[in-house]
Amino acid sequence: MGIKKKIVIIGAGFAGLRLAQDLENTNFDVLLIDKNNYHQFQPLMYQVATARLEPASISFPLRKVFQHSKNVRIRIADVLSVDTSHKILKTSIADFEYDHLVVAFGCTTNYFGNTEIEKYAFPMKSVPEAIQLRNEILQTFEDALIASPEELQSLMNFVIVGGGPTGVELAGALAEMKKNILPKDYPDKDFSKLTIYLLEGSPNVLNPMSAESQKMSRKYLEELGVIVKTSTIVKNYDGRIVSLQDGDIIKSTNVIWAAGIIGNTLDGIPIESVTRGSRFIVDRYNKILNLDDVYALGDIAFMTTPKYPNGHPQVASVAIEQAKVLADNFKLSLKNKSKIEYEYHDKGSMATVGKRKAVVDLPKFSFQGRLAWFTWMFIHLMLILSVKNKLSIFVNWMFSYFNNDSTLRVLLKPATKVDFAKKDS
Repeated sequence: MGIKKKIVIIGAGFAGLRLAQDLENTNFDVLLIDKNNYHQFQPLMYQVATARLEPASISFPLRKVFQHSKNVRIRIADVLSVDTSHKILKTSIADFEYDHLVVAFGCTTNYFGNTEIEKYAFPMKSVPEAIQLRNEILQTFEDALIASPEELQSLMNFVIVGGGPTGVELAGALAEMKKNILPKDYPDKDFSKLTIYLLEGSPNVLNPMSAESQKMSRKYLEELGVIVKTSTIVKNYDGRIVSLQDGDIIKSTNVIWAAGIIGNTLDGIPIESVTRGSRFIVDRYNKILNLDDVYALGDIAFMTTPKYPNGHPQVASVAIEQAKVLADNFKLSLKNKSKIEYEYHDKGSMATVGKRKAVVDLPKFSFQGRLAWFTWMFIHLMLILSVKNKLSIFVNWMFSYFNNDSTLRVLLKPATKVDFAKKDS
């Protein structure tokens, strides 16, 4: 067979992980590089932030996934740049040669150039950020017990910016926490002043979904007591006051930013191969424009097709399908067979607002309520990687379902060497 061709994959998200799995035990030498040693299941990140799931439930160690692989190797590193003319990827631990390079490192939080918002608002794009947010939420409830009347309302105002699935699901989870959990955890404190704002710049929450799902999700949120403000743009946030474009202000020490994403960048990719949102322009085979043997998958890839002239939605199903097609094309190249073009088959979209409150859009019809909620739970459980994690999440969900509680409200703050030094002195 000759020397195995080297495929280097950057990023172990939905696309990178799926590609590596589909190329397992094939005649390729596969190197999977990520800055973390685990794959994180982003759709349930908000449940970690609201203390419903343990971080370990949605994190999967990469070495465990590839324990039985003969040809997939894993390296934990930061990617620095690529030299496409010499086919070398430079990372924080070494330089790696490649025959094919696949960029699948996804997107990061987009603050639209506002450094103050970036400094003070909480993002939620990774497991460490979700844990940080969980600590912040739980600490706020403790601080509320001793706050002065002037400080109290800004502590009690939670502002979520961005009415996509993440914002809607987080707002619903916080509202359920206020209703079901805080009265039990803090019987000596009245949390009726706790106010959850959901701010969205466009006229509707869940903008890409059907009109019926938009209407029902808003109704569900408002029934739970969330203040939904659409066509509302945040101008600034200084850590204390949220300034809106229409001149209104909201006092808050807890602002969660879920208002958009922007592609991660990679030095060495020519500027003419990059389009809006810092996405890499790719052809129907996911090959990056103007480059040989360099591909992009998932959120970072911008592919126009007759059905999707403005690119595909940045969702897990697109990433997974693109990875499957690229893996098939790599395998076909070994047999000198012609490649397959990628075509997205939309399976629908969904979001949950709370217990028995969810919205599901399928290609032909949409439905809401209890059935949608069970559908949402089933689909997300099926997407989770390991049986052990499926079981642990299912048990947590059932426990919460029957007694409206969870047992994970633990404040875990990182220890530092300085603390230990103080202790000894």
